[in-house]
Amino acid sequence: MSDADTKQSVLIVEESATLRYMLGKTLQKQGYEVVSASSFDSAIQLLQTRLQHLHAIVIGWPNYGCSEETRRLLVTLDREPYYEFPVILISNDAAQDLLNWMTCRQMTALVPWENYQEATSSLQAMLNPESMEPVVEQNTTCQDATRIRILFVDDSKSIRTYYKKLLENNCYEVVTAASVEEAYRIAQEQSIDIAIVDYFMPGQNGYVLCQKLRDNPSTAGIRTAVITGTYLDSVIRDCLKAGAIECMFKNEAEELFLARISGISRFVEVQRSIERQRENLAAILESVGEGVYGVDNEGNITFMNPAAMKLLGLEDVKPMLGVNANEGFHINKPGAGRDLLNEAYYSGKKLKGWETLFRRQGGKEMPVDCTLYPLSVNEKKQGSVVAFRDISERKMLEEKLRWQATHDHLTGLYNRRYFENYLEKEIANVKQSAIKSALLYLDLDRFKYVNDTAGHEVGDKILVNLSHMINKSVRRFDIVARIGGDEFALILKNVDEEIAVKIAEELRESISKLRIHHEQNVHHINSSIGIAMLDTENLTAGDMMANADIACHVSKRMGRNKVHMYKHSSDERNAMGSELGWSARIKDALAKDKFQLHYQPIMRVQDIDLLNLPAQDGVLWQRYLDGVDNIYSYEVLVRMVDDNGEIHRPNSFIPTAERFNMMTDIDMWVLENALQAMVATGIASSKLRLSINMSGNTVDNDDSLDKIRSLIASYDIDPCSLTFEVTETSAIANLEQANDFINELRKLGCHFSLDDFGSGFCSFSQLKNLPTDYVKIDGQFVSSMARGAIDRAIVTAMNDVAHSLGRSTVAEYVESPEIVRLLKICGVDYVQGYYISEPLKELPCSNVITFQKKHGLSE
Repeated sequence: MSDADTKQSVLIVEESATLRYMLGKTLQKQGYEVVSASSFDSAIQLLQTRLQHLHAIVIGWPNYGCSEETRRLLVTLDREPYYEFPVILISNDAAQDLLNWMTCRQMTALVPWENYQEATSSLQAMLNPESMEPVVEQNTTCQDATRIRILFVDDSKSIRTYYKKLLENNCYEVVTAASVEEAYRIAQEQSIDIAIVDYFMPGQNGYVLCQKLRDNPSTAGIRTAVITGTYLDSVIRDCLKAGAIECMFKNEAEELFLARISGISRFVEVQRSIERQRENLAAILESVGEGVYGVDNEGNITFMNPAAMKLLGLEDVKPMLGVNANEGFHINKPGAGRDLLNEAYYSGKKLKGWETLFRRQGGKEMPVDCTLYPLSVNEKKQGSVVAFRDISERKMLEEKLRWQATHDHLTGLYNRRYFENYLEKEIANVKQSAIKSALLYLDLDRFKYVNDTAGHEVGDKILVNLSHMINKSVRRFDIVARIGGDEFALILKNVDEEIAVKIAEELRESISKLRIHHEQNVHHINSSIGIAMLDTENLTAGDMMANADIACHVSKRMGRNKVHMYKHSSDERNAMGSELGWSARIKDALAKDKFQLHYQPIMRVQDIDLLNLPAQDGVLWQRYLDGVDNIYSYEVLVRMVDDNGEIHRPNSFIPTAERFNMMTDIDMWVLENALQAMVATGIASSKLRLSINMSGNTVDNDDSLDKIRSLIASYDIDPCSLTFEVTETSAIANLEQANDFINELRKLGCHFSLDDFGSGFCSFSQLKNLPTDYVKIDGQFVSSMARGAIDRAIVTAMNDVAHSLGRSTVAEYVESPEIVRLLKICGVDYVQGYYISEPLKELPCSNVITFQKKHGLSE
């Protein structure tokens, strides 16, 4: 009916308020104005008073057939002026006399209740026949995949047939049975969603079937409803007690019956959805690699996925269900502290990344990383889900990294960092007790000469054999470390001066007798040893190391291959002379520009052709200079030139500069001269990148930021072309200060690199807290990659950790084509080392690069 048309009024006559409401809503949706009558007498009155306002009448014919009221209405409709008034009767079972009345009257139609919505189309045909279009019948198709299967049980065949047709017309799949026994058999053999059971049947009443279905685990999921023709409280009570969820009556309207079935069906569909989700979750749990198990509020296991069973060595989960997880596989070692995982079972607090130990079925311990998620239903705690994974390999790697962080990778002895930390503890121990200890500083005589003439292979062999000999010579509780290239240090516990000297002399003699055979040559070495007793008040580990170093230098001046005990009165002057001498030379170099800058190239791995790697050092970089629009990256290295023209590397003067607080001055000199060199090249700063080292003193200095900003501005350099390198040790020593320093310069556009990553074990835990752009993997791991799988695994792990945190990686000490290939496999981003190129004394000028490219002179 068009909105433009005047609304046509329809009188609805229906005794049931529910059906009357339902019919009214249907007609209103089609644009009709509805007038309702709850009785046939009131309908007659409305016809008599409002005929001029009414256009049709829809009558819901009662189930009880004709009565005096209905007859009066029919008589009224047969008279003028109602004879041609459109009438639609809605009835399930029209009596013969009603059908006869309809055949004798024009403008009358009969619509069954199950298709009551067709009343609207019948009305339209009667009231507006000219607007009717040809009707194309559309069959309602039901999707088999979503149809609800109903078992209808009744001893009356006609009733079974009637309800079967009614349900099938409404897209249900129906199976029927005539008795409790037949229905029970069908329920066990077929998939049934809903059972509708007649209460009064021969043999056994319907509630018996309800009980059977409820008590059998295979049929307990069937939703049961009882249908009866008699309303008795005892019937309803028995049905509900037997497990039925609904009680229906045969004489109620089909719409009400179908509405109740629809309600039960929605519950079934919800259950299906829940089951599908459960199956999906079960499939996910089975497919995930991590172990997952659930616990209730008391910590008792409720489920476990296959991965968890495999990790724990279980073949069957059933014995574990209901077992307390703490008793089932937790390991509680004395003194281990709180078990936060076990506490979280009860508290329901979320727990992430908790590391603990689980016990496998055979008793073997397994380190795991656990995450606990609390489960809540309606804001009420319903247990927890725990995901865990075996971190045995990671722990082994961490142990290897701890060893690497505290040991020298060539000799296996402790390294300088560990030794100095241990020395601090030993000094504190000596102060608190009456026990004396001694510090030995051992330096090999003329080792550099042997190393340079016989080769690094011989030198390494000497160091390794020497380390084994020293370890065998000292007592098991003494500490031995390699603290430099040819320098060693020892802590001798519970010794006086006489015993310390005696042990040192024995050690010196053993070293002098050591012989290394290599290619028909025999090599030997001597040592000079300095001793400092750890009994001097108010001296730090650094002071003690300096005293022993001074004593070692004295022994060298005595002719080498000697032992000398440090004496404060005589040796202090020598120490001050040595330190102050370096200090004066550093100040002189700063004042007279006696520092030099060298530049070591850095290449992207993706720019290297692995199929065409040259054998010679430096060729790769020369090839790279031929490229078009390449970006040239270098690390800036500083050298000091003395009055004799000898060039000193940083390890010669940096310790003194740090001790006398001159590192910031050196850093600023390096930065300013590096910026000058950038400008002098004539290359746009977007094509030239420099990495400049910053010391811990500079990072901690409050004035450093202003000086760096001023220098960058004065030379008009793009800050994005500068990367500042801070060592892991200096950054982590004052993490908050380092973060502020880095963040301020990054705001300008500068980049930052964490140098020597991996030299300290704290790298992994602190890297995420340092806002750096690059990570430089410590060269001790890179240089050894070609010789051992463990170092390759460590480099791969460091690279993966850095990438996971969004950092690019740079590998130092790249000394061969093989290492380049291995780094490519590991996924490292940049490489640097003598194989790429030795440090260059100058940056390339733009005109030189252009000339080389033009004439092919780069190689």
